[in-house]
Amino acid sequence: MKFFLCVLGMVMIVEGLPYFAFPERMKFWLQKIVEMPDETLRKFGFIIMLIGLFIVYLGKS
Repeated sequence: MKFFLCVLGMVMIVEGLPYFAFPERMKFWLQKIVEMPDETLRKFGFIIMLIGLFIVYLGKS
């Protein structure tokens, strides 16, 4: 459980960093994301999940 909380905290730091450092650019990119078709977002999310899974696999090996 401690490891899970540590990982969750790190994810929150990485996710929050762009909003803290570049709020104007994040608003621009969020508007672009809203305009994207659902299928494109779905494909992008799947690719990101696969990359994350691969990184976890490398970290555990």
